[in-house]
Amino acid sequence: MDTLTKRIATTIEQRKQQALFRTLRTTDALIDFCSNDYLGFARAENLQKAIHLSTQNISLPTGATGSRLLAGNTSFVENLEKQIATFHKAEAGLIFNSGYDANVGLLASLPQKNDFLLTDELIHASMIDGARLSLATRFKFRHNDLEDLTKKLTKIKEDISNMPALKDSAIFVAIESVYSMDGDLAPLEEITAVCQHFGANLIVDEAHATGVFGKHGEGLVNLLNLEDKVFARVITFGKALGCHGAIVLGSNLLRDFLINFARSFIYTTAAPLHSHISVKCAYNLLQAETFSNEHLHELISFFKNQAAQNPALNLIESTSAIQCIIVAGNENCRAVAKTLQDKGLDIRPIVSPTVPKGKERLRICLHDFNTKEEILKIFEVLNKLN
Repeated sequence: MDTLTKRIATTIEQRKQQALFRTLRTTDALIDFCSNDYLGFARAENLQKAIHLSTQNISLPTGATGSRLLAGNTSFVENLEKQIATFHKAEAGLIFNSGYDANVGLLASLPQKNDFLLTDELIHASMIDGARLSLATRFKFRHNDLEDLTKKLTKIKEDISNMPALKDSAIFVAIESVYSMDGDLAPLEEITAVCQHFGANLIVDEAHATGVFGKHGEGLVNLLNLEDKVFARVITFGKALGCHGAIVLGSNLLRDFLINFARSFIYTTAAPLHSHISVKCAYNLLQAETFSNEHLHELISFFKNQAAQNPALNLIESTSAIQCIIVAGNENCRAVAKTLQDKGLDIRPIVSPTVPKGKERLRICLHDFNTKEEILKIFEVLNKLN
């Protein structure tokens, strides 16, 4: 065994011993409490029929054949960007191939040298990776902690005022509206007020809010009427919309900037037209008068009420479709998840270091297609374990 192979094998073995080893597996026949398909769009017959009707009489290429700056752009995707921007009350938008690409492209290119980038300590890995590629000076602030954010912004403003070389520096604050591993909401109104006070530009990832919050699933920023106070939003299509891709919403100037400097947009083959048609059909469903996410919120309330009846369960406070129960210890958390899976419930463990040690949890995603009986089954199993 050569040195590199030995090193890889040793690293994998260490990961197994730490109960951190990841594997791929399928989950057929299990009740879905795992996916991000909050509205059930990925399995919805009406969406499938709409996509079929939109494509049945046209010949679609199997691929885009190039980046959007070369052969991969179409009038269809440009019109789709305008439709989505209008829906979310933004001036413009630029579609990326994934939420990961959108966050990396935005955060790696926008904050420049001599700028400052503050990120909530629990932002998604894609935002972290984008921030790491940025040339800006970076700081973290404690999760949803307005006092810590204010303290760090105050220090940054002092540095800018005391150093002539920084007089043109920009300040960026990056957060999620709904956090993917806890399911809790950012105090958006308060954060936007702090950012406005300090002249900071707020970037909000709405991945887990889109479809779930707002009368038509517009997201938390729209629900709170904060569109004009947020510099950029990232909306993903692969969760509640049941499709694939993402869009960065902001000004026309931001769109032009990203087309010119976001490497994850410039240097990748565009998504095929069929993917964009699917996204358009999903947005048409959101915009329909018949759309409602009220049943999903009824299930969220039902879940929380059931959890409250067992005070031994350590439930993280959340009003989103992501509900998390703390089960400390990687092996213990994996064992409880395995028991739930053996009972037909697809619930996954989230273990450290993805989350802090001692904060390992069962991440339970609720969907419009779940039933109260299925939710009750979760607590029947958990109550027997306590």
